[in-house]
Amino acid sequence: MQALHPPEVLLLDGGFGRELHFRGVEVPQTIWSAGALITAPEVVQQIHLDYILAGADVITTNTYGLIRSDLIKEGIEKDFAALNILACRLAVKAREISAREVAIAGSLPPLGGSFRPDLVGPLEELEAMYYEQVELLAPHVDLLLCETMSSAAEGNAAVKAACRSGKPVWVAWTLHEDRSGNLRSGETIDDAMAALEGLPVDGCLANCCSPESITNAMSQMVGTGARWTGGYANTFTAIPNDWLLDGDKETDGLLSLRSDLDPDSYAVHVRNWLEAGATVVGGCCGTRPEHTAAMRAVIDEEHNHST
Repeated sequence: MQALHPPEVLLLDGGFGRELHFRGVEVPQTIWSAGALITAPEVVQQIHLDYILAGADVITTNTYGLIRSDLIKEGIEKDFAALNILACRLAVKAREISAREVAIAGSLPPLGGSFRPDLVGPLEELEAMYYEQVELLAPHVDLLLCETMSSAAEGNAAVKAACRSGKPVWVAWTLHEDRSGNLRSGETIDDAMAALEGLPVDGCLANCCSPESITNAMSQMVGTGARWTGGYANTFTAIPNDWLLDGDKETDGLLSLRSDLDPDSYAVHVRNWLEAGATVVGGCCGTRPEHTAAMRAVIDEEHNHST
């Protein structure tokens, strides 16, 4: 296991689902993480390795889409545990191949639908489901990352379960398309973090939203006093309020990407976050290893200026 030694800034990896698509892997609507683990585990491992070689300090397990209810739809619920463990092993193997001291974050995703605070289920049920995944991931990872939490309640359930592991826990909130800096539920970062009072949360981040939204929320995140604060944005044009990725809508599951967030342009936003006090930066959906390399260059340049 890799300890999180505190440099000035940690660099997270980038997007995974869209990266699989870029590399020619079929990405089923309901089980994109599981589908890749089943049909292309070597590609999953290579993506991890490419992010490490591009300069990432932390890589994230390909478990964001590993949700029991989705596996049921495809008749592979029995493979839930095995797929979670395989996802961890592929990340660990990539780290071993790289011979770099990177940390591995175990991804805990929304269970009722990404970006949908209105679909967050009963909290006791959610916490139990999260803890099932926590128990599978925790022996293999260095921290647990509750990602794309759209409301304080959703974050509360995931973080409670994650904290039972004894591993460091980060929470990443997905922010509203109006670029207000508030969660998709309309709650502020302060509201969301207040719901976690008393829980040992090491990191407060924003993810899978526009970089402008993260910029507008950065002062609130830094102000939480968490050890690690920052963000990792997507490159989508927009995410509809009624977004679903379960086959119920006429969509191929691929949201359109912005043309103004190439690696260098994305890195400009990252520089703004660093100047605002971020200690963790990275990329989400639509970002690639090239984005990671551009961020690495910005971080290294900032570090050289400060020494």
